Amino acid sequence: MIVVTGATGNIGRPLTRALIDAGEQVTTLSRHAVQESDGVRHVVADLADPAGLEPVLAGAKAMFLLLSGALHGAEARPVEVIARAAASGVRKVVLLSTLGVVTRPFGTTRIKMRELEDTLRTSGMDWTVLRPGGFDSNALWWAGTVREQQTVSAPFGDVGVPIVDPADIAEVAAACLTDDRHSGGVYELTGPAVITPRQQTGAIAAALGLPVRFHELTRAEALAAMSQAMPAELANDTLDILGSPTPAELRVSPDIQRILGRAPRTFADWTARNIAAFRP
Repeated sequence: MIVVTGATGNIGRPLTRALIDAGEQVTTLSRHAVQESDGVRHVVADLADPAGLEPVLAGAKAMFLLLSGALHGAEARPVEVIARAAASGVRKVVLLSTLGVVTRPFGTTRIKMRELEDTLRTSGMDWTVLRPGGFDSNALWWAGTVREQQTVSAPFGDVGVPIVDPADIAEVAAACLTDDRHSGGVYELTGPAVITPRQQTGAIAAALGLPVRFHELTRAEALAAMSQAMPAELANDTLDILGSPTPAELRVSPDIQRILGRAPRTFADWTARNIAAFRP
């Protein structure tokens, strides 16, 4: 049995489906109840309460570990989740980390994630670390203003990074959970090309068949909006990357191609699958 945390999110949902399609037994975990699908056991639990995970982890052979925003906070102790997994007999953990642990290693959130990676390496379990950059699905932040005003509002309109499709992350995670050849691997996951917010706006407009205006936010405006959904420090770290990406953050990684045997999906691919969220 494989435990999938963050099961209701943009990675957890396609990961669960990929594992079921591969014939695996899956237990999904989230903080809120969801309707169970065929072949999937769902458990309501909170990673912030590691002691409550014991019934979930009992009998599990592997776990996909994705931290919610709250678990990046100063008081969070996600390393305890690793200890609980090892104590419960879990043999393998695939951790969703972040590219920032190598490109921006000194921010508080990056230090905590590096600590989690190091804890996993010394846990005695098999492990794989996935380090994506930005996600295509972050464009859903714009869905409301596109529907209502045909406008995308974002900072740094002409600065791009190679954002990645969460479905690609899910497929890589499924491969790592089910294939021991990936044990001990550290994979950087990016899209196939650098793309700017202005170019993303163009892709959304093309998929809609409607004009969509791009409005550039100041950094302060963007920080105020992002801080409603994540810790302010994490929002600041994200804005640092979006505004002044380093050469390492601009690099297109070959790892998705190596693992899946195909190129990463484009932002246009993601937009085509998710365009209903943007329709007026």
